[in-house]
Amino acid sequence: MTPRPSIQTDGLLKALDQEWLAGARESVAAKPESVTRHFASAGRRAGRAPLPDAPGWTADEAARAVLLAALPPDAVAGQVADLYRYGDADEKRAVLKALPLLPLGAEAVPLLHDAIRTNDTRLVAAALGPYARHLDQTMWRQAVLKCVFMGVPLAAVDRLEERADAELAGMLAAFAEERTAAGRHTPDDATALLDRLTSEKSDRPTSEKEA
Repeated sequence: MTPRPSIQTDGLLKALDQEWLAGARESVAAKPESVTRHFASAGRRAGRAPLPDAPGWTADEAARAVLLAALPPDAVAGQVADLYRYGDADEKRAVLKALPLLPLGAEAVPLLHDAIRTNDTRLVAAALGPYARHLDQTMWRQAVLKCVFMGVPLAAVDRLEERADAELAGMLAAFAEERTAAGRHTPDDATALLDRLTSEKSDRPTSEKEA
């Protein structure tokens, strides 16, 4: 029986239009361990071109997300952890991007921690997508600052405006001071964020500041 697409992955499946994927999804649904083989071959079978109908996704990433979504719910967490652990950089990134589409709570947060510790800008950016809502605020701030340090555009950070706070502003200000002292440039998006946070703080009524 062909697994029914989730609401989230239905758009990716339509954008792919890959005949091989139907058989792969059936295989994964029936034998979860087969996902390893199909996951590894997705780059060759689906290609790596960007998908016009699924902005932000390449064909191999979308195919891998669809495969993960086809797993039986009780197999998702274990298979995701193994695929990330043993995958190459492209496979790891696909796992990270697929996390918010899967029936997971906060089980996969350790994968985000691992990605944030790397020096791979693509992994760091992927770790700060929608699933990063499960990161505690301290870790999230550190990850945002690492994006600034590595030159990862802050547009990659999901819910940035909502989660950015005074402590992050302080971290950005200290970073900017260090850069200035070293004669180096602070990324424009970080400067703009710092300006907004500083402006919001100064614009609050006196009573609110003293609360």
